[in-house]
Amino acid sequence: MKLVPDSLQGYSITGYGPGWVSVNGEKNLTSVIVSANGITQWNCDSFENLSRQHFDQLAALNPELVLFGSGERIRFAQPQWLQNLYALRIGVETMDTQAACRTYNFLAAEGRKVVAALLL
Repeated sequence: MKLVPDSLQGYSITGYGPGWVSVNGEKNLTSVIVSANGITQWNCDSFENLSRQHFDQLAALNPELVLFGSGERIRFAQPQWLQNLYALRIGVETMDTQAACRTYNFLAAEGRKVVAALLL
């Protein structure tokens, strides 16, 4: 699906499909972290390989909200993986990756400090 965001400053998700996501028109075939300040490869190739360190990496970006796109279906992170985010009062919303892509653009367009962590 191709997305056309409203006038959004910084990085936006411009499309997605099975196994890929496009950020500012650039197609990515690996898991990524997207924020208004940039895109970073998220060094995790599957839900089964996630750990607390993956979520601690998100805390370092200092968002107010993390959108966790868990892949093709909704799967929730282990509570202990999220402890650092919660201690810093960072919200976490879990959804499938395609829903996280759509939601990210809306929140970023509102000027929210949101980070999308997307498993592909």
